[in-house]
Amino acid sequence: MADINVKDILDAGVHFGHPAARWNPKMRPYIYGRRNRIHIIDLKETVRGLIRAQRYLEKVSSQGSLVLFVGTKRQAAATVKECALACGMPYVSERWLGGMLTNYRTIRNRIKKLEELEAIQESGDMASFSKKAQSKMLREYKKINRNLGGIRDLNRLPEALVVIDPTKEHNAVHEARLLGIKIVALIDTDSDPDLVDLPVPGNDDSMRSVRLITTHLSNAIISGKSKLPQDKERSNPAEDSMKPVPTIS
Repeated sequence: MADINVKDILDAGVHFGHPAARWNPKMRPYIYGRRNRIHIIDLKETVRGLIRAQRYLEKVSSQGSLVLFVGTKRQAAATVKECALACGMPYVSERWLGGMLTNYRTIRNRIKKLEELEAIQESGDMASFSKKAQSKMLREYKKINRNLGGIRDLNRLPEALVVIDPTKEHNAVHEARLLGIKIVALIDTDSDPDLVDLPVPGNDDSMRSVRLITTHLSNAIISGKSKLPQDKERSNPAEDSMKPVPTIS
């Protein structure tokens, strides 16, 4: 894993929290102080949380487990997609559809529909349909691909989520908690740290802050995956989804 440079964290503005009036009192242990009515996040806590999250994600990925990246807010969407693709993990960057985890089989059926529409386009059979039918199929394809394209290779439930702003992504957090899936999250001063397993206190509104933290987490996964044996055989997806998630003490 790459070393964490505190100067880079400062330059990215990771320490800037929300206005003090919007804070969540549960974030008190992660706050250094207040400046001009803005809470300042304690960077010692940021570094500590980031190191724990990196170690956990490296361990999870070294066992061949899946990690789902979630970040749909404007400041995070592009970075979440880029970092997830860089480490070969699924992502949700457009919209969290209810039941993505808890109604997993229905979501898989929609992905199968996406694959069917792609097959029709690639085979050239699209021309055999009327223009109205073609237009309808293209609209459906674009909609499904926009919402589910990032998880089309999610053939089993993930062992962990990387979430940017759990307050914004409360539906994803709720579903993960119901299923006992570990949550690593970049949390700002308006968040509830009790809802996540591995909080990384930091600015979740700055694009530079989101990119810095997400890149570190992505690199930890890349490091973990590099330790996988090249000839390791994947187990049955149904069995794999039942494996317990490793913990970091």
